[in-house]
Amino acid sequence: MVSNKTVSSLTSRRRLADETDEQLVAAYIKGNNAAFDKLLQRYESKVYTYIAYSVQDEETAQDLFQDCFIRIITKLQNGQYTENGKFASWVMRIAHNLIIDHHRQRQANVLLSNDESEVDLFSNAAISVDENREREMIDAQTLNEVKALIRLLPKTQREVVLMRFYQDLSFKEIAELTNVSINTALGRMRYALINMRKLAKQYDISLAV
Repeated sequence: MVSNKTVSSLTSRRRLADETDEQLVAAYIKGNNAAFDKLLQRYESKVYTYIAYSVQDEETAQDLFQDCFIRIITKLQNGQYTENGKFASWVMRIAHNLIIDHHRQRQANVLLSNDESEVDLFSNAAISVDENREREMIDAQTLNEVKALIRLLPKTQREVVLMRFYQDLSFKEIAELTNVSINTALGRMRYALINMRKLAKQYDISLAV
């Protein structure tokens, strides 16, 4: 026999599915996390495909996709969405701006790496090998330090970081495994990254998150 709670939940989901983006945004701002989950379901494929096509790298695309929806959550919670009837365009513009920032940062890093050296590190094989070995040592040290920072996080934040970066789970999978909404999983990741930046600064660790 189907319980009244189950029937109510199904009815609520059907109602959300019929609502416009603006209605879902309004509901989410009022505290209905299921409304944001519905918005995420509507646009996650379109946003991820656009990002992945633009950066041509799966790991980078996943990072930017995560950043995109964290930024969307933050802007909605801070009352920074005012474009009634244009939610889809607003979302895609946020994704586009993140892609532009990524390409600018990548270009800046490439220019700095080559121009600051008296020799061309990209064409000198011997120097490149030595640099790669040094980078491997630095990366290994940084990885150990990052793991130490993760252990300092609150349990719920530590859990989502480990699932996302070490088990390579999607936020939908994380939400299901931890029995929370996708919005909550994204929020925990956002605060985990903020806390890791603070901890990295406190312990003088270079952290690219």
